[in-house]
Parts: sequence; C-alpha cells; structure tokens
Amino acid sequence: MSQISVNDLTFYYEGSYDNIFENVSFSIDTDWKLGFIGRNGKGKTTFLNILMRKYSYRGSVSASVRFQYFPYPLTEAQMDMSASEFIGDIRPDCEEWRVICELSQLNEEADILYRPFTTLSHGERTKVLLAVLFSGENDFLLIDEPTNHLDSAARENVREYLASKKGFILVSHDRDLLDRCIDHVLVLNRKSIDVQSGNFSDWWENKQRRDKFAAAENEKHKREIKKLKQAAKRTAEWADKNERTKIGFDPVKEHDRCISTRSFIGAKTKKMQSRVKQMENRISHEIEEKEGLLNDIERVAELKLSPLVHHKNTLVDLRDYSFTYKGAEKPVIEGLTLTVNRGDRIALHGHNGCGKSTLIKRILQSAGMETDLGDFTESGICETASGLVVSYISQDTSFLKGDIWSFCDSRGIDRTMFGALLRQLDLERVQFTKDMSDFSEGQKKKVLIASSLLTPAHLYIWDEPLNYIDIFSRMQIEKLLEEYRPTMIFVEHDTRFREKTGAEIVRLG
Repeated sequence: MSQISVNDLTFYYEGSYDNIFENVSFSIDTDWKLGFIGRNGKGKTTFLNILMRKYSYRGSVSASVRFQYFPYPLTEAQMDMSASEFIGDIRPDCEEWRVICELSQLNEEADILYRPFTTLSHGERTKVLLAVLFSGENDFLLIDEPTNHLDSAARENVREYLASKKGFILVSHDRDLLDRCIDHVLVLNRKSIDVQSGNFSDWWENKQRRDKFAAAENEKHKREIKKLKQAAKRTAEWADKNERTKIGFDPVKEHDRCISTRSFIGAKTKKMQSRVKQMENRISHEIEEKEGLLNDIERVAELKLSPLVHHKNTLVDLRDYSFTYKGAEKPVIEGLTLTVNRGDRIALHGHNGCGKSTLIKRILQSAGMETDLGDFTESGICETASGLVVSYISQDTSFLKGDIWSFCDSRGIDRTMFGALLRQLDLERVQFTKDMSDFSEGQKKKVLIASSLLTPAHLYIWDEPLNYIDIFSRMQIEKLLEEYRPTMIFVEHDTRFREKTGAEIVRLG
C-alpha cells in the first residue's frame, strides 16, 4: 500500500482569474476504492488530468504509482478499427488475453474485440475500455463517469465489475454505483475538501447531520451577535452621553460638579469606550465564525415550473405502432400501444438501441417540431393532441456555442429569470460570459434543463437529462417533479430518479 499526497495544490486555467484549486492538501491510499464527488465545474475531471500530468500547477502531487485514465481518448481512425487493433496504441503493455479475461467478468464475449469499435453500443464500448484499463498491473486507475449513456443492464454489469476491484478513483454522479463500488469518499465542498471512509449513503448521512449541526450553531451565533450589538449600542450611548456632559460643562446649571468629578467621568467614559471596542471585536469574531460554519452547506434551492394545461386529456396516442429504418432487417419499434394523458410521467426503459430516442423524435415530429429521422417506414397510429406545446431536452450538447445571453436571446427567454435559475442550479455567475463550448458536460446540461424549465409546455420530453449532472442538482430536479407533477415522457437510467419521480415504466425492446 502506498499513498498519493497532494500538498498546497493551486491550479487555474490560462486566461481565467478563477482558481479551480487553491492551496489544497490531502492524502489517499492506493488500495482505496475512492468515490470523487462534487458539483459540476468544481474540478473533478481537472484533478484527474492533473494526476495524468496534462496540466501545470503550483504545489506538489507525489505518488509511487502509474496512473491510467478512463475513457481513453480515441481518434477517428481508431473508432473505425477493432479494439484488438488499437489496444497496443493506447496501452503498449496490454496483453489481449488479459482483456478477454476482464471481458468475461463483464459478461461479454471476446468477439466484440474484433468488431469495428464504432459499431458497438455505448455499453459495449464502455466494457471494452474498462477491460483494457484493468488488464494492466500495478496501475492506479482514474475512472470518469463510466455509466453515462448506459442502459440499466449495462450499469448493473459495471457496478458488479467495479465492486470486485480495488485501487481507483471513480468520478460519478450515479448514487447506486457509488453505494455499490466505493469504500472511501473524496468530496469537493464549496470551501474545503473532505476525505472519509464509507460509501455515498454513509457520506450523505454524515453530511446532513453536520449541516444540521452547523445550521443550529449558526442560529445560536446570530442570537449571540444580536445581544452583543444591543449591549454595545447601550454602552456606546452611555459613553457618548457622558463624554458630552464632561466637555459641555455648564457651571451655572451644574454648580456642584467639581474638577475631580469631571476626571472621574472621563475615566469612566474611557473604560466604557474600551468595552464597546471589545464588544465590536467579539461581534466581528462571531460573524466570522458564523460564516465559516455555513461555508460548506449545500443550499439546494427549490426550483419552479409553470406547465400549461391542455384542453384535451390525451396528449399522445400510439396504437399498434411500428417503426423501421430504410434498409433495416427488422423494426426498431414494433406493435407499441401507449397513451399519455395529462399528469402522466412515462419513463421509457430498455437496452441501448431499443428505440427510445427514436420514439421520442417521432412524437416530437408529430407535435410539429423539426427532427431528423432519416428514411423510414411506419405502421399503426402515432398522434399528438392539436396545439400541443412540447419542451424538449436532447442528449446532444454539441450545438451549445457562444455565451449564455446569446443562447437566451435565441430562444426568447427572459435573461433575468434564466440567470437566476442557472444560479439556483449552482452555475457560477462568472460562467455567464464564457463560451459554452468550453463548459463541462454537466454545465451544458444545466443550460438545457434551465431552458426547458422556463419554457411553459403541455408536455416535457427529456432524453437522458441527468447525464453528467451532479448529485445535488439531481435531487433538486427530483423534488421539482414531485411537487409540480408535469406531464412527462423521459429516458433516464438513474434508478433512484425514476423511483423518486413516481414514473410509470414503459419497456421497449
């Protein structure tokens, strides 16, 4: 067992005035299965890249292990190759037989190594790259969001696989994955970094307890500060009053006041003024302590939604519906019957490639929205209510470019409301003037979620909205949907999210 020691780490991106890390210090053991948690944009992926020596920084990072990073960056040429052809390029020390052994633990046959990588599903690609990652020896593994875009079955395979391993840092917002696979947690708080033993639920329980204690202490400090301010005010008023009488002595009205009395009053006033100063210093200290208590409390703001109410009860009607792409051997959707009424929350569920996104796009097309479905044939009925207004979140974020205000104006969204909602989702104000193409994937998703929430609609259609979204924001969105109960169709493989929203699960494939 060895350690990775971080001492006084400071890092910022060139051209930025904001420090991602500032004088950060902590140590972790290389035998740990470490979950890495934090808000979007706080520096989780950045830290992994620092360990990979991709960035220059101040401070020191010492480790006696070699780091390997998931996902491997693949070129377009490698995407057209089979994994067996490019394994040696990304891991020169990797032996194919070891990769095959790792694949068997992931319940995959060896043949996926010999198919063009671009033809593999998201789940198959993840499994191949994880198998390559774990096929080396004496490496400490850095794993970044392995379950994004994976269906439930693939996620379960990855959970079981990682639970059997040790010696890695896992960046993830998948609460089930973190509970199953890790034994320590590294948390990027707002103003500090914590390292503690246990899984996600252990950390969350401790955090709630600490936050509750801090909030109680904060209220106590507020009361103490109020009392001190009142006492200081009274003392200051007495001192000022007596100082004025000493200076403004009237021998006619105050003929009995002698020189010795005046000197006594002066000394007393000086003492009281000193006491006021002490109280002010104590107040300042109390305020500083109070603010420190609240530095790391996650203020999960309540989000709001203004759904429209359609005059018809049935918004989407599919009867014996089938969809086939031109040239395909079999339909991607076959014989589906589904009715979406006002107030329904429908979770489309199934393996990757079963037609979830295709069905969403076809419903959007029926509602009058432009979607690229290519050449296809269909049978059965796919109808939407007339005048149906849909708010849509796509999986794709690649089109987000320019600053937030330009995006806002292009969609006719009120700037003030949009900015306020993004701040509630914990997007830093400094990001508002930056190019969105430089945002993290989680930050891009928050832009799309905020846009959808500010679009009054009869029906909300979200396609994997939580990919890359941090845990705290997931909880915000869960609470929002529980409270407002909008009519929804969504695809989301986060089991806890589906359960929290009380969605009806419709299985495809």
